[in-house]
Order: sequence, then C-alpha cells, then structure tokens
Amino acid sequence: MVLTENSWPTPRFDLFGALDFLLPNGVDTMHGLRRPSWAAPLYQRFARRLAGFGRVPDRSVDAPAREPRSLTTEVTVVGGGRAGRAVAEALVRSGEHPLLLERRGAAELEGPGPGSTTGAEVLLGTTATILDPPRPGESPGLTLLAIGDDTRGVLVRTRTVVLATGAYDGSLLFEGSDRPGVITADLALSRAGLPLGESIVVGGGARAREVLDRLGRGVTAVVSFGEIVPEVVRAAADLGIPLYPRSRVVRSAGRSHVRALELARRDGGGTFRLPCRTVVLAHRRLPNAQLAFQGGARRRWFDVPGAYYPEVDGLGRTSVPGIWAVGSAAAPSGRAGPAAEQVAAAVLHPESPATPPTPALGPPSELMPYYRELLREPRRGKWVLCPCEDVLLDELEAAVARGYRGIELAMRYTGVGTGLCQGRHCLPDAIVLLAILEGRAPAEVGHVTQRPPLVPTSLGSLAALRGELPPEAGT
Repeated sequence: MVLTENSWPTPRFDLFGALDFLLPNGVDTMHGLRRPSWAAPLYQRFARRLAGFGRVPDRSVDAPAREPRSLTTEVTVVGGGRAGRAVAEALVRSGEHPLLLERRGAAELEGPGPGSTTGAEVLLGTTATILDPPRPGESPGLTLLAIGDDTRGVLVRTRTVVLATGAYDGSLLFEGSDRPGVITADLALSRAGLPLGESIVVGGGARAREVLDRLGRGVTAVVSFGEIVPEVVRAAADLGIPLYPRSRVVRSAGRSHVRALELARRDGGGTFRLPCRTVVLAHRRLPNAQLAFQGGARRRWFDVPGAYYPEVDGLGRTSVPGIWAVGSAAAPSGRAGPAAEQVAAAVLHPESPATPPTPALGPPSELMPYYRELLREPRRGKWVLCPCEDVLLDELEAAVARGYRGIELAMRYTGVGTGLCQGRHCLPDAIVLLAILEGRAPAEVGHVTQRPPLVPTSLGSLAALRGELPPEAGT
C-alpha cells in the first residue's frame, strides 16, 4: 500500500506547487531563514514538509530474524556481469572455488546469469562493503560485509577481491533535469514493457544504439552534444528517426511530467522544441568504482567519460594489496582494459610483476566545452545539480565565489554528493563544473571519501552480526 503525504489536495493537483513559481531557486534552509531566531523552527518544519520529509508509520513491522553467515574463501568476485562471470569461470577452470556476489536478484537478470557459473558459490541479490582494507606492511587479507535481499548478513573473509561492478549511465545537467520523465538508459533497458511513450534519446554512441534496439519506433528523436556514430545513424535511418548532432539540451518543459525538450544548436541559432513524454539519458557510462575507492585504491581522472577510475596495472591490480578491478569498472568503454583470463591468472599468482597501466589520455572531451556553453545559458528556472539533496547549480557557483575551492569544500558548503546515492550521479558533473569555474583541470579539483555502506543497509542486518564483526570494524 502506498500512502501520499505532503501534497494537498492531491499529488496531481498540489496547491503547494505554486511555490515553484514564487521561489524558482528553491528555499535555502542551510544559509537562510535564521532570523528572527524564534521563528527558525517554524521555517525548518515548513521546509521539511515541502521537501517531502514524511512521517514514520505508527504500525511496527516485525521482520523475521535471520541468522548471519560467515564464509572464508580465497577469491571473491563482486559483480556477476560479463566480466565478473568470465573471471569466476577462469578461476574455476584453474581449480579454484570462488565466491561470486551479484546485487541483482534472479528476477532482474536476463539471459545466462551468474547463477549458471558452475563451480562457484553464487549469492544473488547481495551487496558488499569492505570493512578493513589492509594497511601498508600488513599481511594480505580482506573482510567484506555482504547483505542479501533477505537482510541476512554474510561476513566474508577472503584473500583477494576482484571488483567487476560494471558501469552506470550518468546524468546530464539542464533546466528541469529532475522533472518526472527524465530517466537513464539503465532504467529504459532494464524495465521491459515500461510505458515510456514518445522518447527522445540523448546520446550518440553505443549506449544510444542499445536504447534504439530496445525501444524501436517509440523513439522520436536522437540528440547528442557531440557527433553521432555511424551505427546509430544507420539504426535511426532504418526506423525513420530524426537526428540532432551537436545540439545542446537547454530545458525540459512540462508541469507534472515532461511534455517537450528544448534544444539549441551548438554552432549557433535559436532554440527549438521537440515534443516527448520521456527523455532517456544514454550519453556516457560511468564506473561503479566506489567500492574500490572505499577500500583505499588510488584513482585517476579520465576526461572521457569524465570520471575517476581506480588506478590499475595491465593485470587489474590496484594500489591496495588484494583488491583487483576488471571490466568497465576498471577502464572506460573502448579502452584496452585487463582481460578476464589475465586477471584470473594474476590473482592466482599475485607475485607476478606489475605491468603498465591503461593510458589515461584519450580523445578530446566534449563534456567540458558543452558545460561551458551551458553555464552561459540564460536561466529561467531551477538547475538541479544534486537531486538527492536538491542542491542547485547556483549554490555551487556561490560556493566558488565565496572562495570554497575543490570538491571537498564545495560538498561541505552546499551538501552536493551527500545524498542517498553518495554522489554517484552528481559528483562527476560537479567536478567538471568546478574545474570550469575554478579554471583548472578536473583532477586538481580533487575527490571525496567514499564511506561505507555504499548502499542503504538496514540496522537490523548490522545488529544481527554482533559478535561476528572484527573489532576494527567499529572504528
């Protein structure tokens, strides 16, 4: 059952929505609404209601207690996609019995899933957090806390962790990017039969081609801020879909849902609108590398796609003993990352010499020039940089104007990247924008600390593990 709160009289016709017109830049509760002091609690209460903070149900829910498990294994592979399965299968062929963790459940998997990896112990619907990465000079060995869909905790002690956590579709900054109907290609591709209506695909590469193959004639246009690759051109021509290369997404239009997308040619000219019901973001893939960073691995910035990757050698070895990375979590798409068979062989023989890392240099980035143009765009409404915490682009610019340089200080001042997703969607864009505003390279803007757990974890799951966790896990 779903209960509606913080809307009156109905969610579809909410009179409080008038505040979007009266306060187009939002309510700054962090730096404003403090005078007179006696009214501050009233301000905060009103702002929390507007932000959607609900009431906890009075009815208690009694979840059955599940006994925790403890596992000891030589190699743990986190991620059951193509790269993770390939590493696990190569290990099995070498006589190992690896543990394979996959966050998706059986119902979410398509085709041959990790459950078909014979010879490996597979835990589906399970996420992981590294509890105690080894310090320099210590003997190798890692402890992972895995949490399953049934909230059962699994304490994993392992010598080696191979991260094959894949990639995800990044967001794109424009006015109204938080409007219902703006989704990523991950959602469009993972929900067969989702009623998307007339869709505009933003992206001109391989990911856009995947969306075209899935949605077919449901796509009404393909928009890209760069060039569109020949494969997408051919697929769109077969379907009769118009293409708009080198175009800038200015804003989405609509009241309660996307009704149109406003665009502008990057080479000049006025804006124009394309009607749509859904905007599918398929312009760049970002690495799911947060677990490597949480484990203490060094990172490198890649201008394409505009994100940090773990620093790995040619065999997938990170800077942390016992932590390896493979697949799209280790190198951008199209780069020569370590092959699964090579990683498996090196994991079994960790004394093998290091090899040169994947070069960070690549094609020129279209993202920074694109965002430079957007920053010069006239603004009429809200440009939401961080949807989780409702941080606006204006607030990031104000932080830079006040002398807060670098992503760490900007995060502390504005709250960007402190929401539920821990900055997976907003921090890559925030780093690029800060680089433009501060006039320096994105790598010089810095990075933030990834703190466990990386995904929401129930307190009951942690409480069930009392007595199982090592003492250092509480520090």
